[in-house]
Amino acid sequence: MKTEGREVARILRHCLERGAKVEIEGLGVFRPEGGGRFSFEPATQPKVFLAYVQEDAAAAERLYRELRRHGFDAWLDRRKLLPGQNWPRSIEQAIEVADYFLACFSRRAILKRGCFQSELRYALDCARRVPLEQSYFIPVRLEECPVPLRISRQIQYVDLFPDWDHGFRRILAAMRQPRAALKRAG
Repeated sequence: MKTEGREVARILRHCLERGAKVEIEGLGVFRPEGGGRFSFEPATQPKVFLAYVQEDAAAAERLYRELRRHGFDAWLDRRKLLPGQNWPRSIEQAIEVADYFLACFSRRAILKRGCFQSELRYALDCARRVPLEQSYFIPVRLEECPVPLRISRQIQYVDLFPDWDHGFRRILAAMRQPRAALKRAG
């Protein structure tokens, strides 16, 4: 691990010396200032993990774009995973560091076995570490369908149908509320 850290530092220094900015996802952006100096701008956007099944990719993509437009660092596998990455570990890591987990439910999603179900279970485990009054796991219904009982017994869901804009505003309100409360307390 020490060798990898030194290599990252060497690459970072090399890029900055040549005048390039360097963005490290989830950490921030290093910018050269000249004279061997640099500045660092930490990433402050709340991180949102989007869980969905492939059949609902268009709706997940729309959520991704709208979240980014509203100042959130949205994580969507087809946008964030790079060739050669260990995708199961990358997904778990993205869920662990996310401020919010949006689970996109549809008739297809609740019946399908596979990664989506695994992501739900992992996120529910991660939610145990989040303060009780803070939103983390946000179930989103893309269409009329049941939300699994384990989730619907404890967590309120939001509908993106029949009015996508109204549902999306409710998602934004849920994700902005804790941040406003923290600012007032601080």
